[in-house]
Amino acid sequence: MTTFATGSVESADGTRVGFRRAGSGRPLVLVHGGMLASQHFVALAGELAADFEVVVPDRRGRGMSGPYGEVGPRVVDREGADVRAVIAEVGAHDLFGLSTGALVSLNAVLGTTSVTRLALYEPPLSVYGSMPLEWLERYEREIAAGKTSSALITVMRGLRTDRAMSRVPHAVAPLMDWMLRRERPEPGDVAIRDLVPTFHYDMAIIEETADRAGDYASVQADVLLIGGGKSPAFLAHSLDALEAVLHNCHRMTLPGLGHQAAVDQPDRVAAVLREFFNG
Repeated sequence: MTTFATGSVESADGTRVGFRRAGSGRPLVLVHGGMLASQHFVALAGELAADFEVVVPDRRGRGMSGPYGEVGPRVVDREGADVRAVIAEVGAHDLFGLSTGALVSLNAVLGTTSVTRLALYEPPLSVYGSMPLEWLERYEREIAAGKTSSALITVMRGLRTDRAMSRVPHAVAPLMDWMLRRERPEPGDVAIRDLVPTFHYDMAIIEETADRAGDYASVQADVLLIGGGKSPAFLAHSLDALEAVLHNCHRMTLPGLGHQAAVDQPDRVAAVLREFFNG
């Protein structure tokens, strides 16, 4: 069992960014996706800890990290600054991001050459409306009304990143409410009921970066774009757009894996990352 220590750093706007760290060797920072926290990358980090010192921050608004605040630059810029602060603190040159965490990671490397290798698993970059967003208004209404379970179901049905979960009907929301109330996370972990409202900020990141693939043409890092063979087509469109503008880019598809493979099948994703980051 991998043993983790914790640490923190202050971001550019003074926000505290907490992180878990384990292993030894060259530092590797892992940035989780939406409706997740650092706890969800513990298994992936454990797979990599024999080769790297793995550092897993809680994105702001979650766990050990401070809140978003109501006023400030774009969400993706604030979170990019958070990742840059962690990278500088631990001296990392290697970076991995999942989903919206991949969009944050792309933002973090703009204008810097400190990151030399960047792996991205299905960043949801919307291309000419490729992202399904018709469900977003309903999600925001349900969050405002405190209907956390209904909001969670709306996200799962709207994004369709998990085929089974995308079929869950809203009729089961009362049962899900009961389950979420009984949830008892481990110390330092974040409950699902507290993660659901943070998806508002992930959607802000998706809207802020829509149709802006060209912004990343200046990225100097060696980039690996990873897709899952079972993921929705709109995520492949995102990878297409980035592959067209990134200069030092490689791409691979992992057969049989979906959008959350870094969480659900960390051994397979870790094998790819280990090979890439070891050059």
